Amino acid sequence: MIPNRRPDIKDRLAIIAGSGLLPLHVAEAARTHGEDPFIIALTNESDRDWSDFENTTLGIGNFKAISAVFRNAGIGRVVLSGGVRRRPDWRDIKPTLKSLAKVPSVLRTLLSGGDDAVLKMAIELIETNGARVIGVQEIVPELLATVGPLGDREPGAEDQADIEIAEAAAIALGHLDVGQGAVAVGGRVVALEGPEGTDAMLERVARLKADGRISSRRRGVLVKLCKPQQDVRADLPSIGPSTIARAAAAGLAGVAVEAGRALVLERADLIAAADKAGIFVIGVDRASLRGRL
Repeated sequence: MIPNRRPDIKDRLAIIAGSGLLPLHVAEAARTHGEDPFIIALTNESDRDWSDFENTTLGIGNFKAISAVFRNAGIGRVVLSGGVRRRPDWRDIKPTLKSLAKVPSVLRTLLSGGDDAVLKMAIELIETNGARVIGVQEIVPELLATVGPLGDREPGAEDQADIEIAEAAAIALGHLDVGQGAVAVGGRVVALEGPEGTDAMLERVARLKADGRISSRRRGVLVKLCKPQQDVRADLPSIGPSTIARAAAAGLAGVAVEAGRALVLERADLIAAADKAGIFVIGVDRASLRGRL
């Protein structure tokens, strides 16, 4: 429901929720930190039950309605969370008077920009309409990956070599504003993340191994990093128990993510799943990457 009065709280948190579990994790964690988050569930994207939170459902390009929610609910801070499978069509864009002049650049970005460009445009439009966009890590810093192993396993020498090769590929991919992840097996890059996302990429690696296109004698690693130019207020790389399950199904030895700039969801369950599957999960330091690449 959309509130019809301005509450006493003038800096309330709103979560613009796309698909997946991440928005729900963020909302629940924010509540434990004393927040009362208002959920703006994106039409045809959000797939969680938001009945425990004050919420409304709006189209991703309906900035006029989103701006009204900001005013009526006293929203001062906004977190963007979850996946967005479909870019809005130009007919979905409903600007406010404040953002009307930006419509031509919005349409150009939707037609030709990468995901990072689209996110930056969304942040600019939200802030034009009276709220401040903040990163998930500002609300729930405990979700951030830390440096070093997260479970019982650690990478061996061959795994470390694969990590470094996949890191270089992920950084190059990020410069192109395409994806955040890469898989290396036996010293060569075998998969790059595209618009289909990490889970689909890992399923592709599993099929390639099953078909003999990738050596099954070498295990390999998944690496996920922020894009070099990425605004860290949106779309941080994330892993969860499902990532571990798909990495195990693909026969990988482990998963490496960027410490301080990647999210670890359901950490206890993820670590238990990784230990059971014999997979390492490790946070890597971005400063050390700059020294090598």
